[in-house]
Amino acid sequence: MARIVKCGLIQCSNPINDESKTVAEIQQAMLEKHLPFIEQAGSQGVQILGLQEIFNGPYFCPGQDKRWYAAAESVPGPMTELMAGYAKKYQMVIVVPVYEREMAGVYYNTAAVIDADGTYLGKYRKNHIPQTSGFWEKYYFKPGNLGYPTFRTKYAQIGVYICYDRHFPEGARLLGLHGAEIVFNPSATVAGLSQYLWKLEQPAHAVANGYFVAASNRVGIEAPWSIGRFYGSSYFVDPRGNMLAVGSEDNDELVVADLNLDLIEEVRQTWQFFRDRRPDTYEDMVKQLP
Repeated sequence: MARIVKCGLIQCSNPINDESKTVAEIQQAMLEKHLPFIEQAGSQGVQILGLQEIFNGPYFCPGQDKRWYAAAESVPGPMTELMAGYAKKYQMVIVVPVYEREMAGVYYNTAAVIDADGTYLGKYRKNHIPQTSGFWEKYYFKPGNLGYPTFRTKYAQIGVYICYDRHFPEGARLLGLHGAEIVFNPSATVAGLSQYLWKLEQPAHAVANGYFVAASNRVGIEAPWSIGRFYGSSYFVDPRGNMLAVGSEDNDELVVADLNLDLIEEVRQTWQFFRDRRPDTYEDMVKQLP
């Protein structure tokens, strides 16, 4: 019998674009907007659900405002405990991206993984942190220090790669070598220069590494920053590079696809990239070259 796993991605816009609201009020509104979609996923039998980057808040990185440090929380912590209840209720694995506070002044862009029985399995911290106009992430996030872990869930072994990470093939390869069958990439990316890369890079990672990729992106325009339109288009892609389901560019929605994990074995027996790797020739990749 084929190993079919029903997976879901939620793409949402920010319901509050009002600077007068507190950080806590905005976070609560964003959480409340997600909850019906989480319930919808559970009722539809989704087995692994991925939420978007920093799902319970706006993408505040276009500015450099220390008030958003108040949005950070411990992981595990209140949000992982809340999501654990939904995971257990629906026997649904949930990937939960949040703004993590490790200690005063030390913050990460993090995704927690909750198993189908509500067990906290661990977290991934975004490794590659951009610092450029509209994406001042180094002001908010320290580069990750947990490497590229994978998590054995009830339904599949999964990995996480967050937003800007997707431009770096090295971590994508390590997730495959660490056994990932599905890699979730929660993102916040706007229309413009990188949009054509959205459906280019991650299918390439899926093919090069013989796994599935689940890529999510938020939708809408967020004030006061208004750096552009988040174009959604959340999708699932298989190890052959085929798109299995693609969300709209502007609607809040749940995107669902059935992933046949047996395809991984079939593809890797055809394209034996892991067999034919030459790590003995890759020395320069781990040197600080100009």
